[in-house]
This record gives sequence, structure tokens and C-alpha cells, in this order.
Amino acid sequence: MSVFFQDISADNPIQPGDVNAILRPLNLDIPAEEAADYERLLSAVHDIAVGVSQLPDYQPLPDTKKYPREDVHLPGPGEQEFGNAWVYRFKIQGDNSPSGTSLKGRTVCVKDCIAIAGVPLSFGSDAFPAWTPQTDATVITRVLDAGADIVGTSTCENFCNSTASFTSAQGIVHNPHQSGYSAGGSTSGGAALVGSGRVDIALGTDQGGSIRVPSSFCGCVGLKPTHGLVPFSGITSGDPIDDHAGPICRSVTETAACLDAIAGYDDIDDKSIGAGQHGSFGFSASLQISDKRLDGIRIGLLREGFSHALIDPRVRDHVLAAARKLESLGAIVEEVSIPLHLHGPAIWTLQQRIAGSSGLVGCATGRRGLGLTEFETRRLPWSNANFQKLFPSTKNTLINGQYLLAKFPGLYSKTLNIGRQIRDAYQHALEKYEVIIMPTTPFVAPRHMDWTTVLESFEPTIGLTINTAVFNVTGHPAMSIPVGFLPAVDDQNVHLPVGMQIVGGLWQEKKVLKVGHAWETNFDWRTEGSGNAVTKDSEESLTVADRAALTMNNIPCAMVSGTRSMDSNHLKLST
Repeated sequence: MSVFFQDISADNPIQPGDVNAILRPLNLDIPAEEAADYERLLSAVHDIAVGVSQLPDYQPLPDTKKYPREDVHLPGPGEQEFGNAWVYRFKIQGDNSPSGTSLKGRTVCVKDCIAIAGVPLSFGSDAFPAWTPQTDATVITRVLDAGADIVGTSTCENFCNSTASFTSAQGIVHNPHQSGYSAGGSTSGGAALVGSGRVDIALGTDQGGSIRVPSSFCGCVGLKPTHGLVPFSGITSGDPIDDHAGPICRSVTETAACLDAIAGYDDIDDKSIGAGQHGSFGFSASLQISDKRLDGIRIGLLREGFSHALIDPRVRDHVLAAARKLESLGAIVEEVSIPLHLHGPAIWTLQQRIAGSSGLVGCATGRRGLGLTEFETRRLPWSNANFQKLFPSTKNTLINGQYLLAKFPGLYSKTLNIGRQIRDAYQHALEKYEVIIMPTTPFVAPRHMDWTTVLESFEPTIGLTINTAVFNVTGHPAMSIPVGFLPAVDDQNVHLPVGMQIVGGLWQEKKVLKVGHAWETNFDWRTEGSGNAVTKDSEESLTVADRAALTMNNIPCAMVSGTRSMDSNHLKLST
């Protein structure tokens, strides 16, 4: 290690005893005879840090002449929708030249954690003043270059730390299909606006299901691409290894068009180095040449994804029936078991708590990317008054992460290894199957609830990400598509969307899009109401294959507690 310094500044604050004060919480110390030398070295580092902090920042300059930000304002009377789906309203007109054609005419809303120069962002929180970026996130520049018009920022949940839609400091976001019910999170506002038809596309982020969960609840198509396919530059992050950016749309065709516009390395985000060249993917073109059939394509139904104890049997049966429809298009549909799937939520939880906590206190390191320094300046250092304004889920992240860092040093590294093991298990299965299918969420949107205790605030989201978070750990592309409606748990007269998740191999978005496109082209999810779902009471309509026994033989005993026990009279997956 080299040391670069000559003189110590006259106003340097390091005092005798500071070095051992730093080490004391770690139960370490420096011998008295060496303390002065280490204090001089610490003084030198302080002066270096001061010098760097005073340098001008270096961020990409947005082209505000080509793309001016027009009429940026908080929603006025009559402008707010679905409770509080909008954060700011404005207009940025996309490229209207012949080159900007792939998204021409589409309207886009942007999650309130994605940088747009000149537009204040709050990250769903009021714990600190809104911050105004100087730069545009890569995905912003790319959708504008593709001809889309950006019409506002949409609500995101508090620090992106919830899959509910009542945690944002901006207020509750209601489901577009029924007020009073969850829109899902954390891309809550975007999913509500797209699901209602108010806008065409929402740009969202997904670190555990935050694109797919609200898409499932709101009747949208939501895609979490392969990790790194879409640059994360200019977006606030929980854990860079789990975070993804992607689109929420109303159709798979629209999703493919948006993915064409935003995918590819941007010379900034190290996670996207292996993604390929921007503009070279042809996702839309691959759907245009598709014959809308799936002859000979092998599709796996994930046993662990359907049989988990938290899955509402009605959702399980409905998604199974929807997947079975693909057989009429020529697909070969059969059961596949990946027991390691059940470890995914635990691995994800530890990664998010440890990395999320480090990020909250300004200690996230280890990646090359675009630093959003305005955001750091606004929120750091934390005061207790600001901390108390955080939603319980964000406070919990900080508490859990600091505990894990102190009590389980090195655990994060082990989560990386086991996460790779789960990834490899999926990759092995996806050598046989083009895609693997399961329910996106274990139940339809729940009703918003009043809460008075910390534990009550978590209750509506318990188990929501059992089938989504694992793919943030593994990095596989996963897309939720709507496949019908089911009655709300608490009101048979309220019908809410059901989502089916389609998962593909790494960098195999075209296969995921192809299967989703075939389903939505041949079947109308809006007519797939609860009366059409396969249920326990209608087993006589099932095929012989559907009646085949669901065995548990290969699932370790430690995992059985998280799996629904199914008797011989209940609905089975095929073998």
C-alpha cells in the first residue's frame, strides 16, 4: 500500500487518541508507542478525502436542449390518480426525427428512484429533502432517443423496501382494478398507471420482485431482465448484485419494444459489460417472425413454485390451468423440481439486509458505476430525527444489516456462493426446458389495511416474493403476464388480476418473450375469470397427466415445512 502525502494541513482535526477510539468498538488497539505514527497517517488520509470532496463532480451531461423538461410540477387538482400514483407531472418529448421510431407515440412514467435531470426525486421517503439530479439515468436517455414521451415520475415505496403500496411518504397507491386494494410495490405508481391505461410504459426497478409483484396485482406485463442486460446507471440501489431495471407494459409486444430501446452496455455500469451492444438485440423482431405457436417447445412447471404452503390454492390452480393452455399451441408441458428454489428467499434476505444496510449509511462499495452524489449529500449523515421518519421496513433493513455485519462476518460472501449454486441448478434445468413457469405472487392483491404496530405493517406482504426474489439472486430473466382474474380473498364481488411468471435461461429473453407472446396472442386474460379457473371441485376436467401424483421424495426435510402438503384428492402437477 502506497502513502501519498507530504505535509499535514494546519486545520487537520485528527487528535491523539483518535486511532484507538476508532478501533475500540472492534475490541482492537494500537500500542502506545505506535499511536502517533498511525495518527499521522490518518491525518494524511483526512486531507486526501477533503481534497477529493472538493473536486468538481463528473456525471454524464443530459441533452436538455434536445429534450427540455417542460412544466415540472407537483400534481394539481384533478391530476392525481389512484390515490397517489404520480409524484411529479411534466413533459419531456422524445426524439421526433425518423431515427426515433421504436417507441414513437408511447407515453412513459418513471419510478421515483430513477434520475431525471431537473426533476426532484424522493425515493418514496420524507426522511430527507427531495434531491434533484444533475444527470439522466441511461434508461431515460434511451427511451427518449427511441421517440417516447416521458410524462411524469410515479410513486415508489419507501426506499424501495416494500412490495405493498401504502409505505410511500407520498401516500397510498390503489389498485387500478379496485380502489382500496394493493397495487403492489415497490413500483406501485407505475403499475397502477400502466394497468389502468393512463400511460403505455413504466420504467421500474426490481430488487426482489418490485416490477413483477405490482405487475401481477395490476394486470400488467412486467419484465425483470437478465442481471446486467439493462444498465442501472443513474438509479438508486439497494444491492447492486440483486437490482435490475426493466419495463412494465400492457403487452409482451410493448415490453419487447421497450427492452430493445433500453438494453445494452452503456460504458458506465460494470454489471452490463457482458450484455452486448445497445441496439443489437432484436427482441421485437423475434416476435414479429413468430408463428404464435410453440410446437415442440418444452416448458417446465416448477413443483416448488406451485406447492409452497403460502400459495393460495385458487391462484395455484388458475396459473396451472393457464400454463396448460400452452399445450394446445404445441408445447410440451411437464413438471420440473428444483429444490434449491426454496433457499432463494433466505439468501436474498441476507444479501438485501447486509448490502442494504451498508448502502443506507453510505458505505456501499465494490462496483463501477454512476454515483448519484446529490442523493448521498441530501441524506447523509443520518440524524435520529430523520431515521424516525423512515417506514418500518427501511428501519428493519438497517437494524438487521448492522447486526449481521457485526455477528456474522463473512456471511455475505457465503450468500454469493449459495446464490451461484441456485443459479447453476436453474441453468441445468433450463438446458432441458425453454422456460419454467410458476405463479408470480402467491395470492391476488390484498385489501389495504390500517396498522398501528411495526409487525402489522409487514403483514400484507408476508410471502409475496417467495417466487420472485430468488431470480434476483440468480439473475435469470423473469416476466409476469396476466392470465385472468380471481375474487379477492375478502370479497367475492371484487375480481383482481392473477399473474403467471415465465423464467428463462441467462440472456434468453427471447424465449421468455416468445412464450408470453404466444399466450397473450391466443388467449384473452380479461375473460379468464374465476369461473374458468381449475379448482379442487372441478378435477373431473383435468387430464390424466394433471392427476399424476406430486411427490416430495427429492426435497430435503428442512424444506418440507415450506411446501404445501397435497393429498391424493387435490390438484396435482403433471409428471
